[in-house]
Amino acid sequence: MSKIITSPGDLSDTIAAKPHYHLLDGLRGVAALIVIIYHVFEGFATNASDQHLNHGYLAVDFFFILSGFVIGYAYDDRWNGMTLRGFFRRRLIRLHPMVVIGAVLGAVTFLIQGSVKWDGSSVPMSAVLCALLASACLIPVMPGSIAEVRGNGELFPLNGPTWSLFFEYIGNILYAIFLRRFSTMALAVFVFMAGILMGIVSFTDLCGSGNMGVGWTMANHNLIGGFLRMSFSFSLGLLLARIYRPGMKVKGAFWWCSLALVALLPVPYLGTLDSHVMNSVYELVCIMVIFPVIVCVAAGGDTAGQHSRRICRFLGDISYPVYAIHYPVMYLFYAWLWDNALSFSDAWPVALAVVAGNIVLAYLCIRYYDAPVRRWLADRWRSRKISVVD
Repeated sequence: MSKIITSPGDLSDTIAAKPHYHLLDGLRGVAALIVIIYHVFEGFATNASDQHLNHGYLAVDFFFILSGFVIGYAYDDRWNGMTLRGFFRRRLIRLHPMVVIGAVLGAVTFLIQGSVKWDGSSVPMSAVLCALLASACLIPVMPGSIAEVRGNGELFPLNGPTWSLFFEYIGNILYAIFLRRFSTMALAVFVFMAGILMGIVSFTDLCGSGNMGVGWTMANHNLIGGFLRMSFSFSLGLLLARIYRPGMKVKGAFWWCSLALVALLPVPYLGTLDSHVMNSVYELVCIMVIFPVIVCVAAGGDTAGQHSRRICRFLGDISYPVYAIHYPVMYLFYAWLWDNALSFSDAWPVALAVVAGNIVLAYLCIRYYDAPVRRWLADRWRSRKISVVD
């Protein structure tokens, strides 16, 4: 038996007789750590153009490509013996425990922060409970609604990055109902059309952010932008899984691919917010060209030795938890920064502790919460199947 690990939030169904993509596991972890560092530097930026580590949000597009690639690889040839209910149950068991703990941590940190919006107005406990229920059930909240407790328009105000897991669910639903039925040619046409639409959104700056870091709010057409980001990248990953054939192995593929991510994602903003064309070109080239190449190189590579394999396994194991639960701590970090008007030179020791602490917290969550809960849910599913058969 071999475990297949998928996207920011989609790790490890048990799939028989298929090789384990250790390098993809490791790269997912590398990208997740870059996301944490990107969010740390967000606290010191006034807008996208002066963000020191600027393009970390593109890690989400990389996650979507990985998710599509591994979902297609793992499931495309298994539908004769699997129902929609079985597929969705697998996805829920894999994804949802971390969604719930992320919501709980978000509520706890919101209460620690004083249960106030960013403008300082107090929030009643009933609103916090509404936000907790919505986030735990993956229900996006409307700006200005009672559950929109932070007052900055997030789809999931207790744990902002949950927005990408929301779209991850949509991608899984689209795959199970529609995309898996497409011929390779039809899927390629779908990818092409989604890419055209995403390019239009990027070049016209439909969402008004000057970049592709969209999808986290209902405001300013962000839902359209987020849906297109997921639709293109996820379906591109599915297409790669169908057409990819192992070729020349690149020696040290994991390290070269990791270096590529480390080089690409921190690139400063290109141009100005009033002239974003160069930045749009850079983002689209990364998403449409470079990320697929990285995935294919890594899929064809192998870890050289047990040491590298352990690194990839560890990074893969923590990648989803660290992404799913790191942001509640960021809210506290941002509040501390802004309340005290601190610069990076003042706050870097705490920033480093935030990164390290989130890694430790992610490890504890997967070991003592996520893995046991998923095991328990899977065991209950198996026992129910047996009882039905009997």
